[in-house]
Amino acid sequence: MSLVLQMAPGYRKAFQIYLTVSKGLVLQGKLYQLSLKDVATLYEYWTFLKLGQILDKNYNLISQDIVQVSRQGLFVNLEANRTAKRIYSHPVTSEKIVLRYQKREGRLPTVTQKPDTMLSIEKKGKEYTFNYIFDAKYRVDYAQDGSYYKNLYQTPGPMEDDINTMHRYRDAIVAENNGPYERTAFGAYVLFPWKNENIYQNHHFYKSIDKVNVGAFPFLPNTTIMVENFIKRLVEMGPEELQEEGILPQGTMEEWGSSLEESVLVGLVSTAEDYKQFIKEKYYTIPVERVKRGWQEAKYIALYVKKGIANENGVLVYGRITDVILNKANDDVLFKIEVWTNLHNPIKPVNYGVANSFMTTLANIKQAAELPELFMKSKEEKIVWKTLRRVSDQINTGLDHIHVDSATQIKEYRLTGMKVHMDRTQSSVHFHANKNIETISFDQLNKNPSRIFHLLVNMLKVNWEDK
Repeated sequence: MSLVLQMAPGYRKAFQIYLTVSKGLVLQGKLYQLSLKDVATLYEYWTFLKLGQILDKNYNLISQDIVQVSRQGLFVNLEANRTAKRIYSHPVTSEKIVLRYQKREGRLPTVTQKPDTMLSIEKKGKEYTFNYIFDAKYRVDYAQDGSYYKNLYQTPGPMEDDINTMHRYRDAIVAENNGPYERTAFGAYVLFPWKNENIYQNHHFYKSIDKVNVGAFPFLPNTTIMVENFIKRLVEMGPEELQEEGILPQGTMEEWGSSLEESVLVGLVSTAEDYKQFIKEKYYTIPVERVKRGWQEAKYIALYVKKGIANENGVLVYGRITDVILNKANDDVLFKIEVWTNLHNPIKPVNYGVANSFMTTLANIKQAAELPELFMKSKEEKIVWKTLRRVSDQINTGLDHIHVDSATQIKEYRLTGMKVHMDRTQSSVHFHANKNIETISFDQLNKNPSRIFHLLVNMLKVNWEDK
């Protein structure tokens, strides 16, 4: 039992295997004490373990603290009033998925909340997670003839009190966001012991999920299809689609801000002297004849710095416009800036440039990695790009001109193993991966953006397997 066996790489792993094999039957923890268990408690345990098993099918398990190995044998951490969690990673996007049992939500404006199970899903480009509550309730209203429940809902389902509890969870679990509070739970669902999924599809509390993201699912050992499909949908949908569901969940203020499409004028800086002066004096000036049409709508200025002027070139800073002065004598426009903000990662030119100026949006400035990405204007271009960014951080955007301000359209996107062509004549998008070609119309794209994600994952998997 030396420190070498317990700590050294290789030896430690062998020691864990030894303990697992030699003491595998010695299970520790209150869960395995020989005593009668309340059926509702057992159902609660089972739902958490089963949800983990569902995630095991499609995603990579990173860590878990439910079953641990110690000198005494296998220790099981799953009991009432104690938190347990399983952490997964999406095999394509690397987005993190966390399943927590009995997660305590304290420091709330009202009272502490502790739902049975919380599923937290990370999405690229978002600093917050999308949280969903699954609460096990071992109760069913069988909708007996003549009963209130039968007259109102027709078929068996969850108790109304349990649905009300889901509303309480979702409304009570909030976080402060620079003053106002926002819901951090995007949805809350009852899991109840019922077996007929086909009949339940017409139930009021299943249809309510699409309307307000509160409802219920039947969940038993042989009745898991509805829950499995729902979880897979949540994990694979894009953040914009998830954000649109429900009522004012966390991030709504952010999405409203970006949906307003605050305009940004990206202007060329030609000399090192100009750049130093603009930064120091907090202004930017450009001849009227070189300003892009629509500049009057700009709320921000972003500076594109030519190569050789500073340590880096590309779009480096942006700032809010506080005043605009038109100098008629010189035919110049002077923009006064509140404060320049450095971009965490400068937007690289990647063989493109800026001749004078062009218009983009603040959302594009904050998310783009390469200059052509700022060109995106149509809804279809943005949907395709955001979905591709979930799959890869290395995306090349092809325009029809080397100067962004002279380009008229995005021709294609390229990433490792795939080329995506925007076909405006046919109003469709063509996905090329090796010898495989798939096409999605703009209409399908707008109605069901998550379909692209499924398509990308499947095509890339086939491409990797061929290699």
